[in-house]
Amino acid sequence: MNILPVVLIALAAAAAATAPVRADEMSFRLVTLADSHCGGRCPQVVAAEGEIVEDTPDVFLRFLRNRASREPLRSILLIDSPGGKVVASMSLGQELRKLGMAVVVARVGAEGGPLVSGRCYSACVYALMGGLKRVIPRQSRVGVHRMFNYVDGVDPMSGEALRERRYADGGMRKALSRYSASMGISRDLIALAERTSPDRVHLLTAAEISRWRLGTPNL
Repeated sequence: MNILPVVLIALAAAAAATAPVRADEMSFRLVTLADSHCGGRCPQVVAAEGEIVEDTPDVFLRFLRNRASREPLRSILLIDSPGGKVVASMSLGQELRKLGMAVVVARVGAEGGPLVSGRCYSACVYALMGGLKRVIPRQSRVGVHRMFNYVDGVDPMSGEALRERRYADGGMRKALSRYSASMGISRDLIALAERTSPDRVHLLTAAEISRWRLGTPNL
């Protein structure tokens, strides 16, 4: 059975529990796809939800080591994320490519119901790039903007806490461009992201997704 079309038509799913993490950090769980044609041995895929933080790539690899040794997994990752850390997202993307995993922007519905539309914003897009196959259903949303970091400090005069927004330098933009090209994605996507205000998200159109080879709506 070709499992990716099964994912895209949103068959019923049930999720397995995972170790607790902070609510907003990306967590991973197994999702069993229910299908009348699988004879009671329905395939399992990995669902990733939440913000990508510094240790997300390591958490993902530990998850696979712990679960794959006991349960057969299909090489598919469902992703739903508001973004996160750029370097960690690239590292996660590199691991996904090494593993030959397909990435689908989708999430599990309430109470293990059918798969529904997902989002992949900001740095999440760099993790998505790592998928050997990248599927963005029409109803899902992918968006980019200029990357930045917050740096916390203290005002030496008032003693008040300060938070400064800092933007990536040219070296980081070049690293992202090289990374996207290595994943088969047009560098023009990085240029668009860096032209977009960090205070908004540019939602990619179907034409842009196709033009820059980021993904397809189906197989």
